Formats: sequence, structure tokens, C-alpha cells
Amino acid sequence: MKRIAIVAALMLASSAALANSCPREMKAIDAALPKAKLSAQQAAEVRKLRAQGEEHHKAGRHSESMAALGKAKGMLGIK
Repeated sequence: MKRIAIVAALMLASSAALANSCPREMKAIDAALPKAKLSAQQAAEVRKLRAQGEEHHKAGRHSESMAALGKAKGMLGIK
């Protein structure tokens, strides 16, 4: 029973950590996009991924948010 409680606590903690990271990732994308040397199509894809990340964040799906934001950051060449 203790193991279940520990696993549940870890899941909650990791979800909270991801929830706090999403806005920080969105800000990094927003700051890098105007300076990025991307084609119009690539810039549109970055904006789409960033918007998806924000939607997922607002819906509480933080893993999906971080995945979309991570792809956008990768396209921008930021870590």
C-alpha cells in the first residue's frame, strides 16, 4: 500500500513540475521566434506547435504540452 502512495505522490509531483515548465518553454519560444532564420513554412509549424503546447497546458495535459513545445524548440535550435 505504501508503494502505491509513493508512486501516486511522485506522479503528482512530476505533473506539477511539468505544469510550471510549460509557461517557461512558451516564453523561450516566443523570444526566439522573431530572430529565427526559418522559412515561412517552418515558422508557421513552430507557431502551430507552440499553440498546441499552450492548449495542452491549459487542459492539464502537461506531458503532451512539453512534447509539442520541445518540437518547436528543436526547430528553433534552442535547448
